[in-house]
Amino acid sequence: MSDFHRYFKENMEALGLPAPDSLFGNVQSAVTTVTVLLASIDKFGQRITIAELIGAGTRLEKLGMIGTLSAAFYVGACIGSLAVATGRTLSGGASVADVLWYARVHHLHRPWLAAELYRAPGIYRPKVAGRSAHKHAAMQR
Repeated sequence: MSDFHRYFKENMEALGLPAPDSLFGNVQSAVTTVTVLLASIDKFGQRITIAELIGAGTRLEKLGMIGTLSAAFYVGACIGSLAVATGRTLSGGASVADVLWYARVHHLHRPWLAAELYRAPGIYRPKVAGRSAHKHAAMQR
C-alpha cells in the first residue's frame, strides 16, 4: 500500500467512513471517484445521499454501508482526505486553505465545499476533537 493510500484511508477511517481500495487505492483513482461523486451532486443536488446515487446507477456499490450519508459530506471528507494524504506524503499536514487549493487545482471545487469544510474541520484535520461526530451530524441534514 502506498503512503498516499495509507494516509487517505487512515483519515477516512478516523471519520468513521469507508475508503474502499478499489475506489481510492491511489491518487488517480481517488480523484476519479471524487470527480464522479461531484458530477452526481452537480446533477442531482447537494442533498442527495449515497444510497440515492447508487439507486441512480452510479458505480458506488462499495459505499452501500453508508447509504444514508449525505453525498456532499462524503465528497467533502474525500477531498479533505486527499489533501491530508497529499500533504502528509509531501510535507506532513493540511489546512482548509490546502484543501481548497487542492480541490481547485484538480477541478473538484464547488461553491458549497468551503462551508462544508468549515462546518466539519475534522474532515481534513486529524487532531480535531470529535471527528467521529461529524459523520453523525452529516446524516441528520
